[in-house]
Amino acid sequence: MFTGIIEAVGVVAAAEEVQGDLRLYIRTGDLDLSDVKLGDSIAVNGVCLTAVALPGDGFWADVSRETLVHTRFPSLMPGERVNLEKAMQPTTRFGGHIVTGHVDGLGEVISIEADARSIRYKVRAPKAIARYIAAKGSITVDGVSLTANAVEGAVFDLNIVPHTAQETIIASYQSGRKVHLEVDIIARYMERLINYTDDNITESAGGVSMATLASAGFLNRR
Repeated sequence: MFTGIIEAVGVVAAAEEVQGDLRLYIRTGDLDLSDVKLGDSIAVNGVCLTAVALPGDGFWADVSRETLVHTRFPSLMPGERVNLEKAMQPTTRFGGHIVTGHVDGLGEVISIEADARSIRYKVRAPKAIARYIAAKGSITVDGVSLTANAVEGAVFDLNIVPHTAQETIIASYQSGRKVHLEVDIIARYMERLINYTDDNITESAGGVSMATLASAGFLNRR
């Protein structure tokens, strides 16, 4: 479990194909590894990976075919910078929101513009997960806990303040960049609960509607 508050920016030191999947070596820079042991989780651009070796200045992780299908990791190259966050502890300050490290899909940066000292980005989400993104709600982009300032269809707006731009890889984005998206887990569970009945499970392509909310008892019915 993570919070989406990036602790350091690391660098991909090696990306090796091993029997059909991938092994990554991430140099972790300023990330404190003194409390990390083999088997611990570290989020790399929002993807939860397991440290399988700790050579001192970073960690090795195996990336499964399942992860390769749903992320941009197949295109990672040595020298690429990545956002890093260690798994949260019970005493960790919860500065972001609940982040699982399980990527829901790849978004695409479609526009970038300066706004005083901030940078505004528009990102297009896959249609399958766009319904979970709400204006002023939480969204994880490459592991960073952010707020969707506005939403229009599958496109949402981000306002990146100077601190976030400095402490993450977001300032390096260009139009066309693919980014890892993880939607708010509360939205996913709420839809599942609403669409589930003891007799069957209904899957609504349109997502949650006023009718489904009313039938589930969330709205007053007269």
